[in-house]
Amino acid sequence: MKALRFHAKKDLRIEDIPEPPRPGPGQVLMKNSFVGICGTDLHEYASGPIFIPTTPHPYSGAQGPQVLGHEFGGTVIAVGEGVTKVAPGDRVAVQPLIMPRGGEYFADRGWHNLSGSLALVGLSWQSGGMSEMALVNDYNVEKIPDTMSDEEAALVEPTAVVVYACDRGRVTAGSSVLVTGAGPIGILALLTARAFGATRLFVSDMNETRLTLAREVVPGVVTINPATQDVGEAVRAGTLDGIGCDVALECVGNERALQSCLDAVRKQGVIVQTGLMGGKGSVDFFQLTFKDAEIRGSWCYPTHSWPRTIELIASGAIPASRVVTRRITLDDAVAEGFEALLDPAGSQLKILIDLSR
Repeated sequence: MKALRFHAKKDLRIEDIPEPPRPGPGQVLMKNSFVGICGTDLHEYASGPIFIPTTPHPYSGAQGPQVLGHEFGGTVIAVGEGVTKVAPGDRVAVQPLIMPRGGEYFADRGWHNLSGSLALVGLSWQSGGMSEMALVNDYNVEKIPDTMSDEEAALVEPTAVVVYACDRGRVTAGSSVLVTGAGPIGILALLTARAFGATRLFVSDMNETRLTLAREVVPGVVTINPATQDVGEAVRAGTLDGIGCDVALECVGNERALQSCLDAVRKQGVIVQTGLMGGKGSVDFFQLTFKDAEIRGSWCYPTHSWPRTIELIASGAIPASRVVTRRITLDDAVAEGFEALLDPAGSQLKILIDLSR
C-alpha cells in the first residue's frame, strides 16, 4: 500500500509498504479517509526526529522509518477477537494515544496523556494516518455519527487539544478570552471558546494573513498584531471596566506571546500554555504574583474527552471544518502540504490529505 514515511530531517518519502496484518485480539484494521498535517508533523519534518524513536520505543517497539499522521479517521475493515465497540463498515475517528496496560500510575487512573510510557499512532506506532490503511487498538477508535463527515473525523484530534485547553482555563458562559497564535490550533481554540460560551474573543498574531483568516472563520473576533499594537492594552480596551481578559490561551509556543498573555489577563485570571516552547521560557513572576494569576500547562487531552469532542463537532457547536483551507492527495503531501505550511506567508491553516484520491 502507499504511505508517506519519515526517514530523517527533510526526508519524507512516498513508498509502497506492506499492508498491515489481519487484526489480532483487541485490534482494528481500518481504511483511512482523511488525515490532517499537524504542527507536530511539521516539526518532525523540519527538525526531527523529535518524537519519532530512533531505537525501539519502550512500550510499542516502533522506530523509524515511521508512517506519519495522527489526525485521521476512516472506515473499519476488520476487527480482531474480543472487539465489540465497532464492526466492519463503521466510520471512526482515531484517538492516537497508545496506552500502557497496567502498572503505570497515570494510565491506571485514566490520564493516559500524562503517562511517561505513552506512544502515539503516527509517531511511535506501527501505523499512521498518512497511508491507505492502519492497524490500531480498539480503544483507539471511536464511532462517529452519521451527521459527521469523513473530513470532520480528521479534525477531532486537534479539536480535542483545545477542548482540554478551554477546560484547563475554566472558560465558561460570559468569559473573555485571548488566544495567542492564529494558526489552526489557535483558531480552533477561538471556535471552542465560543462554543463554551465566551462572549469576547481576541487573537494576536504577527502575520496579517492569518489575522484576516481569523476574522473570516470567527466573525466578531478582535485581531491584534503585536508588531504594531500592545496586546495587553488592546485586550484591556475591549474588556469590561478595562480589567483584562478572564482567560488567555497561549497557542503558539512563544515566550513573548506568553508574556503578552500575562499582561492581558485580569487579576486572578488563568493562562493556559498550550503551544510547545522550543526551549526554556520566562515570564515576569512579579506580575504573576501581583495579579494573583495562574499559569497552567495543557498537554494533549484525557482520552475520555473523545466522545464529547465528537458530539461538539457533529452537533455544529464547534464548526471545526472552517479551519480547512486546502485538500490534497498523498502524492502531493510534501510539496503542497508540508512545504506550504512551512511558508512564512502563512496563507494556509489546516491542510487535509484525501486518501481516497
